[in-house]
Amino acid sequence: MTAQQQTSNRSAKVNSFRVMTVMHRAAELEATGQKIIHMEVGEPDFTTAEPIIDAAKRALDKGYTRYTAAPGIIKLRHLICEHYQQNYGVDLGCEQILITPGASGGLMLLTNLLVESGAGILISDPAYPCVRNFIHLAGGQPQLVPVGRSENFQPTVELLTSYVSDSTRGVWLASPGNPTGTIVDREQLSAIARWASSHNCHLLVDEIYHGLHYVDDLPTALEIDPSAFVVNSFSKYFGMTGWRLGWIVVPESCVEVANRLAQNLFISSSSIAQHAALAAFEPQTREILESRRDAFRLRRNFLAQSLRELGFGLSDRIDGAFYLYASIERFSSDSEAFCHDLLERFGVAITPGTDFGEQEGLKHVRFAFTTGMDELRSGVDRLAQALGR
Repeated sequence: MTAQQQTSNRSAKVNSFRVMTVMHRAAELEATGQKIIHMEVGEPDFTTAEPIIDAAKRALDKGYTRYTAAPGIIKLRHLICEHYQQNYGVDLGCEQILITPGASGGLMLLTNLLVESGAGILISDPAYPCVRNFIHLAGGQPQLVPVGRSENFQPTVELLTSYVSDSTRGVWLASPGNPTGTIVDREQLSAIARWASSHNCHLLVDEIYHGLHYVDDLPTALEIDPSAFVVNSFSKYFGMTGWRLGWIVVPESCVEVANRLAQNLFISSSSIAQHAALAAFEPQTREILESRRDAFRLRRNFLAQSLRELGFGLSDRIDGAFYLYASIERFSSDSEAFCHDLLERFGVAITPGTDFGEQEGLKHVRFAFTTGMDELRSGVDRLAQALGR
């Protein structure tokens, strides 16, 4: 039996992460001396805020290098509880918070907690690709709900009703979403929560881009449905991508099982990262992070206007994250070929829509405004050249 024959059928369903392929090729081109404009990767270009780095140094000096409890250090979980109370008016028990190795670790834990073999999970299409892959690995079935610009790339109750089946056990949302930067507003989220409850489905919401939103009201699912499951992260708004730290919120009824899964799946999250994250909620850190959010807002405004002027199709309500999901129908019917040509000939790295699902992925691309304004301007100039504008 060959090694390939020994791998599981479930692993065969996991698709490649195309953005990583784009990043790899961009690095190869840079190694030859070419200047590449990076708009492919969902990672803030800002380094981690200095107060967080200083907190990590202090933790190292104090020898905080051992395992922590599986759900994380108590002080950090208390700070997250305070965060929910102060920002959303939601009161949580500390035990409902589990610190995870990134949002990916949290999503993996929740998938194992919630997805039975054969269970259907309704997710929007397009969506972050790892979501459907995790569901496959748990033996579940991603039930893709096609959404487009007319729905602002978020599912409606009417669409959920059209795609629900006897096997459906959950509804998973992302607000703000990747790759689209769109949100589920309070009224829509309330309607979906009611629908999920009436269909005996759990509700899980990816909120990792909370903080990087450009509207006054972005509710957490926990304001609307205390039984909802939430995954969040220190990577995006808090700028700690490489620290690999996130958190999940579970209902009280699931705390004991979630802890057992955490113990077995990853023992504990990085102790140094946890102690560093204690500084993420300090006023001086929040001041830095809010100034960076203002910078992302300016980048969004510039890039969205520039892409529309060049002929790309965009949502009118890009209210969060640092992505623009753009239609290329005026230029191409093959987003993979479009992105390949743009990188190879013009040195601009973006991600094909085929990374995010089946719904018109060949007609869309994702731009990440995670680089500075000078780079964005250069990127727009190169796009104009590529499109003959």
